[in-house]
Amino acid sequence: MVSVPVHVSVVIPAYNSERTLHACLSAVYAQTLPPVEVIVVDDASTDQTREIARQFPVRLLQTPVNSGPAAARNRGIKASTGELIFFVDADCAPTPTALATALRVLADEPAVDCVHGIYLTEPLYDDGPVEAYRLLHAHYWRAINTGRVRTAIFALCVVRRCVFDDVGLFDERLRASEDVEISDRMADRHGIWLSADMTCHHDDDSRLGPLLRKQFSRSQLLVPVAVRERGPAGLRANRMGGVLATTAVLVTLPLVVLAPVLLAVPGAGLLWFATADPGLARFVRRERGTAFLGLFLCLHFLVHLAIVGGAAVGGTRFLLDRDFGPTRHVTPTADR
Repeated sequence: MVSVPVHVSVVIPAYNSERTLHACLSAVYAQTLPPVEVIVVDDASTDQTREIARQFPVRLLQTPVNSGPAAARNRGIKASTGELIFFVDADCAPTPTALATALRVLADEPAVDCVHGIYLTEPLYDDGPVEAYRLLHAHYWRAINTGRVRTAIFALCVVRRCVFDDVGLFDERLRASEDVEISDRMADRHGIWLSADMTCHHDDDSRLGPLLRKQFSRSQLLVPVAVRERGPAGLRANRMGGVLATTAVLVTLPLVVLAPVLLAVPGAGLLWFATADPGLARFVRRERGTAFLGLFLCLHFLVHLAIVGGAAVGGTRFLLDRDFGPTRHVTPTADR
């Protein structure tokens, strides 16, 4: 445990979060090391988010229009007073020792200024196989990358305030990949640690259509963010082999028009995809069995199709408009 008192501010960006916010706040207030203040930033919700927040002793801030998680987090940072800021997404319920774990890492690793955690495979609310797929994948790729990393995921994350004083705040032009962009500014000067012991239950995507649309939209920023990254690549949720295999299937599938026998070519691409990440396959089979592994791979391929398609569209947009993507300079500071 941390041997000296620390002032921790919790910042929770929330948009139409009536389903999960009560569980999130209950978990925050149940931490073994309670935070000094909890700030909920309501991003112009149209449901009962504000009413639920008022059931707890939080400081409730409201944005006049929906501006995205980057802007909501920035508003929370500016309003907070803690030397450490504990970011929790409204659809996450941290386990009781999540904050204490992060503080222990900060105490044990002097070069680290940011600690983030992983999703458990058990959901906050069980909504079926699509959500099970999402959580298994999210847990796995984080679990195999624990330790010193170059990317922070701010769904469950503790950061020293001095980081924002140094590198600036989140890029409010981004409604996705904002954590990847700010991590690129952080990584060379402020150590980032991914802890397998800092955990939360997460209410993840449970419907296939909205999931694919979200992946397609978010993936449009992959090319501009990657081009503007100044250092080595950070965390990647998906193996490059799977991405290349998916691309190969898309490129070679039209060959079937020439001759049905050429279906074997994209078929080989599908086989390549299915075997691109054997560690992930073993993990899913161990957790949910062989039958679910088949469903998992089908869903994983559809997600990869959305990612490849979104990256292609985003790359084209970036070539035509060099202002598409993250801003080159972010100047606001984390004023108290």
